[in-house]
Amino acid sequence: MRIVSGSAKGRALAGPKPTSRHIRPTADRVRETLFNVLGQMLDGQQVLDLYAGTGALGLEALSRGAGGVVLVDQDREAQALCRQNTDALGFSAQVELLAQPAVRALETLKRRGARFELIFADPPYAARVVETVLDGVTAAGLLSPGGMLVVEHDKREPAPEAHAGLTREDQRRFGDTLVSFYRAP
Repeated sequence: MRIVSGSAKGRALAGPKPTSRHIRPTADRVRETLFNVLGQMLDGQQVLDLYAGTGALGLEALSRGAGGVVLVDQDREAQALCRQNTDALGFSAQVELLAQPAVRALETLKRRGARFELIFADPPYAARVVETVLDGVTAAGLLSPGGMLVVEHDKREPAPEAHAGLTREDQRRFGDTLVSFYRAP
């Protein structure tokens, strides 16, 4: 795993142990396509990375010019990987790590009045929580007007074309993985 583009292009990221069953990093080619759809540079945007795992999506966003990232994961191994990768890339000042389940993190961020132009959600495929994520993000009011929510999920889990005011603008398939792009009004 590596950072695909931007200021940290080519830098390696630490990945999970081969025995890890809880962390499934987003493949480099999926991240590259995802950011090509979003646009190459993120010009100071605030980014939320739910189910962060290694932190690769949020750290890729920082490499491409995001202003700050909140990484969320409840798994201790994932938290350690997020810290390790953040420190190795020199992004510690721009990253906040919330060691909480995603649902609780959404509540925490709502209480703070946080807003994000870009939100990534890459939950465990077995959880089948696409609609739960869409509901949670919109109920918390975290997505800025015109902001984008990107959900990575199993191809067997349907993602609605519209949900809770969000409209699916694009969807890309990579083997068993679907990436759905939702825009806020």
